[in-house]
Amino acid sequence: MNRTIIIANQKGGVGKTTTAINLAACLAARKRKVLLIDMDPQGNTSSGFDVSRDLIKKNIYDVMLGEAKIEDAIVRDIRPKLSLIPSDVNLAACEIQLSDAEDRNYILRKQLEYIQKDFEFIIIDCPPSLNILTLNAMCAGDTVLVPLQCEYYALEGLAQLMQTVKLVSERLNPELMIEGIVFTMYDSRTKLATQVVENVEQNTDKKIYKVVIPRNVRLAEAPSYGMPIIEYDPRSTGARAYDALAKKVIRYHYKRTR
Repeated sequence: MNRTIIIANQKGGVGKTTTAINLAACLAARKRKVLLIDMDPQGNTSSGFDVSRDLIKKNIYDVMLGEAKIEDAIVRDIRPKLSLIPSDVNLAACEIQLSDAEDRNYILRKQLEYIQKDFEFIIIDCPPSLNILTLNAMCAGDTVLVPLQCEYYALEGLAQLMQTVKLVSERLNPELMIEGIVFTMYDSRTKLATQVVENVEQNTDKKIYKVVIPRNVRLAEAPSYGMPIIEYDPRSTGARAYDALAKKVIRYHYKRTR
């Protein structure tokens, strides 16, 4: 079983990077070999594990420009079973630097072919926009997991993303599918959160994971300590939620590959 899961939402601030970090960490904790790729120039996925700069020789920017092999950009075993390809702010220049590149949307896909067999799951954290980085991720991926914040404009952002995935699957990567939707920043005390969940369930035919990620102080604190939530506070509701999501992701992909 080798699966590449894209974590994407064209709307920012929805818990996308939090989901990438903690899903990857929980999959690894469940003894799955995982590669986490940071495709966001902000580099928050990279800093979320407090990886020493001394360990980073190359990053995804170098890979995208053809200045490094993907093997050389992997920081291996940042946690047991978990490796990382970091990014930095230079990645933002890719849109311009690759404007004339041949097969510019398939650079990442071609690189992943060299190392895909080494990992059970590859998790790619995308920037909150539709650009060459997101397109490369979607052209390389099997499925798109959509973190959806429980707020008023959630459905509008979801519709835009679904249209993007549809276009990519029609024109660039016919194998790309929606992995599912996971609700984030859920506050059961508010009526709005419940209404958003009900609204999305009524207006989409896509898979919705029956796990909600709560709005949780410990979950928000963990990145500042360079830890995923299962290390920072394994008993927190956030840790339990992401572990439950990892369990369901494993089960879902096991069924698909049988």
